[in-house]
Amino acid sequence: MRGGLHQGLRFFLTLAGLPLFVGCEESGNTYVPPPPAVVRVAQPVQQPVTLYFELTGNTAPLNAVDIEARVQGYIQSIDYQDGMMVKKGTKLFGIERDTYQAQLDQAKASLASQQASQVGAKLEYDRQLNLSKQQVTTQTAVDSAKATLDEANAAILNAQANVDLATINLGYTEVLAPFDGIVTDHLVDIGTLVGVSGPTKLASIVQTDPLYAYFNVSETQVLMIKETLAKQGHTFRQTDLPSIPAEIGLQTEEGYPHKGHLDYVSPQLDASTGTLQVRALFDNKDHAMLPGLFVRVRVPVGHDDKALLVRDDTIGTNQLGTYVLVLGKDDVIEQKQVKIGQREGALRVIQSGLDPADWVVTQGVQLAIPGSKVSPEKMEMNPTANAAGDAKADTTTQ
Repeated sequence: MRGGLHQGLRFFLTLAGLPLFVGCEESGNTYVPPPPAVVRVAQPVQQPVTLYFELTGNTAPLNAVDIEARVQGYIQSIDYQDGMMVKKGTKLFGIERDTYQAQLDQAKASLASQQASQVGAKLEYDRQLNLSKQQVTTQTAVDSAKATLDEANAAILNAQANVDLATINLGYTEVLAPFDGIVTDHLVDIGTLVGVSGPTKLASIVQTDPLYAYFNVSETQVLMIKETLAKQGHTFRQTDLPSIPAEIGLQTEEGYPHKGHLDYVSPQLDASTGTLQVRALFDNKDHAMLPGLFVRVRVPVGHDDKALLVRDDTIGTNQLGTYVLVLGKDDVIEQKQVKIGQREGALRVIQSGLDPADWVVTQGVQLAIPGSKVSPEKMEMNPTANAAGDAKADTTTQ
């Protein structure tokens, strides 16, 4: 009885399921393609742009010399604090001067003696000359007196030179700052004997205001500058350098806050590197910059009245270089290889490969696959607004 009930139940369920399977086979599954991806597009910004060469370089002091003892003696005083800013002529070190003062006094005494001898020789010569006119002396006596006077005059010159030399050596006992600058720590102590076998280094002094910045320009860039000048009917002259501005920025600074001008250009290329050395001069009154720092350098080389710019984050890279995605015919995405230039804030100059009428994909770049159809939303190339919209859209997507 129970077995028959189970068989009847299975038969009923089988019959009940048949219409379901039959219905599925009759309706089928139809593939519905996804809608086109929504992307934002904008046309390039067209505006005047000053073109620059962006390079790297290093700062260097205007002057930097070693301070040396030029006479022998013991250090008697150190008249500055290590790292101190000093003016030209400031006394830095004192070397014992007793010996050199005595040598000067001796040279002066010798000069006085020679001057006295010269006076006597002059009187004798004049006397012999008068006697010769009276014909009471010989010509030999006159010539002898003249020779004695000449020797006295020469002795005076020699004695005067010894006085000058002794004065110079005495002056070397006071070591003075040769220019305005910062003096390093002293390398000798009071009581040290210096200048024994030659000049002894005592310290160094560095002038940091103004400050130099050295950088190298490639051979290609040099030729481009010459070509640009030739088109303008100008030739490069060293005297024009102060009128050419230059800007630098430190690694921790935004942009190029320090303004200066070119100061020197090497007259020849370095054959080993293919570069030309250039130097610029910058004010450094607050001493914010130090010699030897790495700097970013920017020098204007031209002007483009109708430069094309796109957002820097819309530019991609591949094996062929850089590219942007643009809206093609029938809203199909195309990839255009472009040559990029300098950055202007959040925008990047496009030197070639892009037309002003192109619509560049600015948002949804991941969804814009070349050859695929998209649903574009056209807007202006506003870096701030677009960047904010992208960030909001990315947050919503996540």
